[in-house]
Parts: sequence; C-alpha cells; structure tokens
Amino acid sequence: MAQKVKQGVAPSQRRTRGEEVYNVFNILFFILFAFVCVYPFYYLIINSLSDNAASAAGEVNWLPQGIHWENYKQVFALDGLSTAAFISLARTVIGTVCTVVARAFLGFMFTQEKMWHRQFWYRFIVITMYFNAGLIPMFITMKNLHLTNNFWVYVLPAIVQPFNIILVKTFVESIPHSLQEAAEMDGAGTLTVFWKIVLPMMSPILATVGIFSAVGQWNSFQDTLIYMTDSKLYSLQYLLYTYINQANALAASVKASAGTAMNVAALATQQTPTSIRMTVSVIVVLPILFVYPFFQRFFVKGMMLGAVKG
Repeated sequence: MAQKVKQGVAPSQRRTRGEEVYNVFNILFFILFAFVCVYPFYYLIINSLSDNAASAAGEVNWLPQGIHWENYKQVFALDGLSTAAFISLARTVIGTVCTVVARAFLGFMFTQEKMWHRQFWYRFIVITMYFNAGLIPMFITMKNLHLTNNFWVYVLPAIVQPFNIILVKTFVESIPHSLQEAAEMDGAGTLTVFWKIVLPMMSPILATVGIFSAVGQWNSFQDTLIYMTDSKLYSLQYLLYTYINQANALAASVKASAGTAMNVAALATQQTPTSIRMTVSVIVVLPILFVYPFFQRFFVKGMMLGAVKG
C-alpha cells in the first residue's frame, strides 16, 4: 500500500478532469496572448530587415525576405541623429536618477510624523493628480523660468509625480518602524536614517519607479515639440517622429542621394516610406526592450508592495 502511494500522485496534487481542461485552455490562452504581444515587435523587425519592395507591398508577414542592413545604415547616417541620441540618453539617465532620488526622499519624508505640516504637503501633491492648468499656462511657466530651449526642461518638470510618490510612501510604511527607532536611539538623524537604513531596503519599489521614469523619458517627444526650437536640443524620439511624418519626402531624398543608376539589387534596398517607418520604430523600441529584463525581478515585487500596505 505504501509502495502504491509513493509511486502514485499525492492526493493534494490530484486534479479533476475539469481542472485539467481548465489548465489546457489557460495555457493556450496565455500562449495566444504572448503571441499577440510579441508579434508586433517581430513584424517591425522583419520588415525593417527585408526587401524594401516586398515590405512596401505588404508581402512580409511571417518570415523576412531578402535580408539586408541598408535601412539601418541609411537611417543612422541621417543628419543630427547622433546628437539627438545623446540628448535622449542624457535625459533618460539624468532624469531617471534625479526622479528616483527625489521620489524616494519625498516618499520617506511623508511617513515621518515630525515633518512640518506633513499632511498638508502630501495632500497638496496628491491634488495635482486631479487638476491640470493646461498647455498654455505650462508653457508660460516654463518660459518665465527660462527653461525653454534648455536641457533641464526635460528633467525638472518630471521629478515630482504624485502617483509614484504614493507608491514609494506606501512601500516605506511596510518597512518595520523599529529599524528607524533603533537607528535614532543610536544617534542617527533623519538623513542618516534615509540614506543608510531605508534607502537600501527600497530597491524593489525604486526599480519600479525607475523603469517608469526611464520609459517615459526615452519615449517622450512632446516636450521637445512644445519647448524646443534649437535643433541641437532635439531628442531622438522627436527627430524620428519628424522622420516618420516626412517618410515620403525622406525616402525620395535618400533615393536621389543614392544616384540614378539602379540595378535589381539596389531596388531591393531602395528606401521606401514603409521601410523608414519600420526601421525608425525598431530604433526607438529596442533600447527599452533591452532594459526591461534587468528590472523584471524587481518590477512585480515593487508594484505589489508599493500598492498594498502591509
């Protein structure tokens, strides 16, 4: 009898036929869902690498045809791309670091009862989630602060965001208060407690806030559209946004610069509006796709602990 139980399935692991059918449909559903999520990125990549004529005709759907790298070579050779890429990288790195530190400190301070008028300042920040003055007052404010045509307009307005501060505050409240009390009994001040006790324990929520900030900074182009007229401060996303909108004219200019003599091989790599849109989209999306896996292990934990107290 003991031998049969050992070789068989334990009672706690036995499944009814209904549960088995449910598991099969559940697995199939998530496979389909994963495919729906991944396929658009796959579609962009294979079309950016395929024969441009076939891509423009809509013939590339599952497998690439006539793989080549000319699209990327020609797009990377466009004027101003390297400067715009540097601006986007700088705003993403600097903006994310400043944002994470500011939100971590504010989230921590809003849990400190000795903070001057803590409840008032917390509600003052939260209420901005529900009211927005609009585009014109925002532009006038930035202009009066001399932030138009200024790199710091990419960083400063995004530092304080109520939603992420609420996440950090709730996470800090889940940390045992006895740790802070023990440090204060040993003579640690507020800043010491923050930097040496609380901040090292906030890595899950800070990774979550950091990836929110990095994605927002990297993908943003409207602030460039509104506040910038100096082409040296254009972000990569804004520059590529203009290229996408001008894809027909850009394809014609690339074709003209390549010369009039076209053979069959050249026709396959000749730029089209479709090839430009696909290539530019891949260039914008790939960096964020590479960042996500590094933060994945923190992301779910940070969201859960930051959203539910205790």
